Amino acid sequence: MRSNYRRIGDFIHLVDERNSDLQVTLLLGLSISKEFIPSVANTVGTNMAKYKIIRKSQFACSIMQVRRDKKMPVALLKDYDEAIISQAYPVFEVKNPEELMPEYLMMWMSRSEFDREACFLAVGGVRGSLEWEDFLEMKLPIPPIEKQRAIVQEYNTIVNRIKLNEEINQKLEETAQAIYKHWFVDFEFPISKEYTEAVGKPELEGKPYKSSGGEMEYNDSLEKEVPKNWEVKPFTEVVSLKGGGTPSTNIQIYWNGNIPFFTPKDIAKSYYTTKTIKTLTPEGLANCSSKLFEKDTIFITARGTVGETSLASREMAMNQSCYAIVPNEKINPYFAHQLAKHVLNTLKNEAIGAVFKALVTRDFESKMVAEPHREILLGFGNALKPIYDKILILSQQSEKLKELIDLILARMTMLENEHIVT
Repeated sequence: MRSNYRRIGDFIHLVDERNSDLQVTLLLGLSISKEFIPSVANTVGTNMAKYKIIRKSQFACSIMQVRRDKKMPVALLKDYDEAIISQAYPVFEVKNPEELMPEYLMMWMSRSEFDREACFLAVGGVRGSLEWEDFLEMKLPIPPIEKQRAIVQEYNTIVNRIKLNEEINQKLEETAQAIYKHWFVDFEFPISKEYTEAVGKPELEGKPYKSSGGEMEYNDSLEKEVPKNWEVKPFTEVVSLKGGGTPSTNIQIYWNGNIPFFTPKDIAKSYYTTKTIKTLTPEGLANCSSKLFEKDTIFITARGTVGETSLASREMAMNQSCYAIVPNEKINPYFAHQLAKHVLNTLKNEAIGAVFKALVTRDFESKMVAEPHREILLGFGNALKPIYDKILILSQQSEKLKELIDLILARMTMLENEHIVT
């Protein structure tokens, strides 16, 4: 029964250690996804002596605007021995780790049900804040420490596998970007058989183009040399930009179907989006201006988090805050994706000092790009397909592992039927 739950306040206490001697310099922020992140705050002229010190195995949280965010940002410091954070964040620690493991408490506070309860309690708070006293009154089941250790170990095994997948994908993405740069920025793509036959130099086949004396010519639009006879044209002539749309949110039968509906909130850490927050029914798709885009379609966020890209892991619809890139008949999706990222980086660099709030079609129309010959694109597609396939496999695996995490967190509520520490 829930009467067996114990107050969080019975097991924690506040810590208020200030950086008075300025010995701690690592400044962290707190994200709504319950992680510590490098702070982006402008600290010029700030008295860092007033900042709070947080040490390993201590928590920081934000109880402000919980109702607005529908989450209580809270995180456990695990990756650093010490750091400093804003004095606005309460810092607390577990009184006795042999009675309640900090990792177990963090797991409990990671549950969506915890956030729902915090949001409910924040209704009575000033400006939607959760009162500290109400937080202390929230409850959780506390099994014997051996049981806690087993649960935490199971959880960490899965979390570490997800982190490993993300690290591998990061390396794969860096490899893909390096290959693109080598081929289409440095122009050191392997010389094709067709080119060697045209110039009568079969010994050049497979060698890097530019450094092996490949013919180059200056292009006024790009203000640089490009391989001879490459066409230079607007980005929107190499790919097509398609828009999306949203069906009425008031018609229930349009929503919660089996058609993924991509929005800027679905941008993933990796190249591929494998799961979307919202889904449509066939009726919903039929009643919005979005088409069903194929796997490997490239989505670009045009509003909100502007200029981010993601590939569809399966057929998906898309809302109006994004563009979908559809390559022409000879462009493979891997080249189109890397080219889009290159164009977006150029646009972002040009926007330094200005506010990059939205992307419009003319932004893409203004960017001139060099279109490689078909045989070069084919070779690039063959080189990158195994990399993209591996990224997708690991991303899908991580999504399944996250579902296992949800199951573990959900199982924690069943502990009320087991032996509880009293």
